[in-house]
Amino acid sequence: MPLSSEDLQNIATRTLAHYEQHAQSYWEGTRDHDVSQNIAALLKHIPGSPPFDLLDFGCGPGRDLHTFKALGHRAVGLEGAPSAAALARAHSGCEVLEQSFMHLELPAQRYDGVFANAVLFHVPSQLLPQVLRQLQTCLRPGGVLFSSNPRGDGQEGWNGERYGAFHDWPTWRALVMAAGFDELEHFYRPSGLPIEQQPWLASVWRKR
Repeated sequence: MPLSSEDLQNIATRTLAHYEQHAQSYWEGTRDHDVSQNIAALLKHIPGSPPFDLLDFGCGPGRDLHTFKALGHRAVGLEGAPSAAALARAHSGCEVLEQSFMHLELPAQRYDGVFANAVLFHVPSQLLPQVLRQLQTCLRPGGVLFSSNPRGDGQEGWNGERYGAFHDWPTWRALVMAAGFDELEHFYRPSGLPIEQQPWLASVWRKR
């Protein structure tokens, strides 16, 4: 059955409350994670010469935002949990927008790339086409979207205090292409392991 507007708001509120409560522990637990493969996958496909204007969508406490700035890019974060957004500003020195995925207000054709690492799986599948279209609109012509999500077989629902939707590759590919993107590449992470030990599906897309 379709989720009501109240259901969607409850999903956003509860999931963000989890990250609000655990912002500092997420920083401490993930600050040393190596996502250089993901960052490189985004940057290598952006046309033109750097520095680029980048949106770190769901930036959390700012690990990757700091990296983008250190690489010389003009990076902006977006985070719905105020405590995580404050940490991201402190750790990166970058602008961080405080917005829920339920109520995005993104400028049109503002960014060369969008980095959505470990975040879009929190968007209910019912709302995902809308969010993907908004990301497509905020990209400049030829702009690039990177996404990495835990993969699954269509499972969707609560895992503790967080909501998640876990798509397989054909479903994810169809959703992103329907939002106005063309596929550039996809891969599974961590690299160098058998597929059953690679829970993350990463994909890179160009604005059509």
